[in-house]
Amino acid sequence: MRLLMIMACLLPGLWLQSMPAHAALPGSLPDGQTLPSLAPMLDQATPAVVNIATYTTVQVRNPLLEDPFFRRFFNVPDQQRYRRTQSAGSGVVVDARHGYIVTNNHVVEQADEINVGLADGRSLKAELVGTDPRVDLAVLKVPAESLTQIEFADSGSVRVGDFVVAIGNPFGLNQTVTSGIVSALGRSGLGIEGYEDFIQTDASINPGNSGGALVDLAGRLVGINTAILAPAGGNVGIGFAIPSNMVRAIMRQLIEHGEVRRGYLGLAVQGLNPELAEAFGVDRREGVVVVEVEPESAAERAGLRPGDIIQRVGDRVIRRATDFDGQAAVIFVGASVPIEIVRDGRTRQVNLEVRDEPLEKVTGARIDPRLEGTTLQNFRNQDDAADGSGVLVTEVGEETIAWQFGLRPGDIVVACNRRGVRNLEDLRETARVSGEQLLLRVYRSGQYGYIVIR
Repeated sequence: MRLLMIMACLLPGLWLQSMPAHAALPGSLPDGQTLPSLAPMLDQATPAVVNIATYTTVQVRNPLLEDPFFRRFFNVPDQQRYRRTQSAGSGVVVDARHGYIVTNNHVVEQADEINVGLADGRSLKAELVGTDPRVDLAVLKVPAESLTQIEFADSGSVRVGDFVVAIGNPFGLNQTVTSGIVSALGRSGLGIEGYEDFIQTDASINPGNSGGALVDLAGRLVGINTAILAPAGGNVGIGFAIPSNMVRAIMRQLIEHGEVRRGYLGLAVQGLNPELAEAFGVDRREGVVVVEVEPESAAERAGLRPGDIIQRVGDRVIRRATDFDGQAAVIFVGASVPIEIVRDGRTRQVNLEVRDEPLEKVTGARIDPRLEGTTLQNFRNQDDAADGSGVLVTEVGEETIAWQFGLRPGDIVVACNRRGVRNLEDLRETARVSGEQLLLRVYRSGQYGYIVIR
């Protein structure tokens, strides 16, 4: 046994001595060639990926301190308490000339201060240009000094199996790179955002990677990393990125308008299945069926009807409902969109003209700064409000001014500053001349009441 061990130790050396002088070691290439590496591509792409540090002031809540009896008994002053929190994420420089950076909305949401750390060690204070919570994107602006931007890829040409690389700052570890492939396209139904049309990848994405870049092997931006599926709390190789085509369209809206002026189409669709295809007498098994068209909407003006099968919207082939939703996310006010449909067995094309319709659903900040952090929409229901109209409050952030003064989801605003409110346009007009306060008359749980927001 000992002799065998000695021979085993000697054999590698004897084998090396017996090799020809020109032979290469395992894993190397002859004639001075180098092994394949992503390093040259990363040298170009990584300087465009930045670290984002945010600081937020939040109210400290203690059930005991909110009890008036407890405060009187222990002589605790009746005052709000706040603390400063810090979080981190990633971002991508998309316009070096003007200093624009794209990241996730959840990275910078409610932040009081945003600092951007560059790959060269500089730290810059960023200004928030605009956000789109429904897609989870935000645009920041920093001084345009010696920045490196990334080139956009066409995410519409990405295929399952393409190699991709995720670049970001997970757990605060700057400039971390992971690789993988595109695992699936058009992922939705995850309950992450309002519009979901994700690229799925098995490249490791971890906390802090949010807002970072998913790039192809040429270093072009394929998507913005936004979420992971982590049943056990760690990475399991299922990550999601917002496609670059959607990122580019939303980014332009935020830069031009400070918000996304998404068009209101006025139709509802359902995925086509074999049973529906047979019922409508078509051979196709892909597409979506129009199930509802709202009166006086863009869809009705275009001539769409219930039962129409939509095959294409613009340049995008519609195979399932998620394709339609993803395309609807980037149809903005002023757009003219060709739609290919099948009706009565014949293929035809209609044109959808998206006008600047009366407001249907907006963020409260568009109405008045004191309503920031709320979401409002027109309300029409004869059963719930006395006159069947008003403005429905659908969302109120718990850290907002509106929440502190008593506004709650489900409230129906029927008057502002003693003037009746039938819709969002009325509310915007009355709020515009409100002065120091908003006096809202609201309908809640069968009763009317007043809320004053200063």
